[in-house]
Amino acid sequence: MEIIDNLFSIFKTIQIRDIIDIIAIALIIFGLFKIIRETRAVQLLKGVLVLFLVYFISSLCGLVMLSSLLRTFFEAAVVLIAIIFQPEIRRALEQVGRNNTYKKYFKFFSNHGKSDEWKKAVKKSIVDAADTSILFSRSKTGALLVFEREIMLSDIASTGTIIDAETSVALFGNIFFNKAPLHDGASIIRDGKLFAAGCILPLTDNKNVDINLGTRHRAALGISEQSDAVVLIVSEETGVISLAINGVLLRDFTRDSLIEKLEEFLLDVHNDENSHGFLLKKGRS
Repeated sequence: MEIIDNLFSIFKTIQIRDIIDIIAIALIIFGLFKIIRETRAVQLLKGVLVLFLVYFISSLCGLVMLSSLLRTFFEAAVVLIAIIFQPEIRRALEQVGRNNTYKKYFKFFSNHGKSDEWKKAVKKSIVDAADTSILFSRSKTGALLVFEREIMLSDIASTGTIIDAETSVALFGNIFFNKAPLHDGASIIRDGKLFAAGCILPLTDNKNVDINLGTRHRAALGISEQSDAVVLIVSEETGVISLAINGVLLRDFTRDSLIEKLEEFLLDVHNDENSHGFLLKKGRS
């Protein structure tokens, strides 16, 4: 009864703001676990927990030197966590920044204006990319086109050659001709223009990607995981036309279906939350 009375007295002191505070912390912890549960950070977190357990036991047993050493380690834990979990922290912040739930209320933060001229240029680049993809699919010519959206890819563009020209089938054909110096890299399309070519993309860290998918598809998935870009891939081996977005690979497009999907992603950026795809276990780049 005494324990129950103590608990009841504690509950009486809880206010609405305390409940909100507890729920907020719980949601943050849940979000962190959700982010790191399928990454290498899980193993690192287990190591930290083991060290904490060793510190607790050493303190109980009076192991002064060991407990002092571990205490020093935990005092610097904030800096160490920021260094060790840097990729996961960066990915989490990117996901917060890419959250479309609130983005529509802050359109003035967008880098892209939605004028008629901008839409016309983007539509032209979509049609040019689709026409080029069909030609490349028939001739088994590999291609990698990155359509930039809200997240700027200037750091990726700096790894290639800046072109900043209007798109055309002829221009894409020259870029991805198998003896051209820029054909191996990716081309970035910004605001309906071919901004850069011959760019190097990061490869995906997803271990569940089909082993038959080659470097071109892995690079497309990698940049789609790290940004909100829409990536168009034409397989050099099979000629299959694919799109990568948010770490998901959509495949087997025709010209019309490709134009429709690109317009959905690029001209109405809030619809991508409702699109679904899957990692197809076929094909190679």
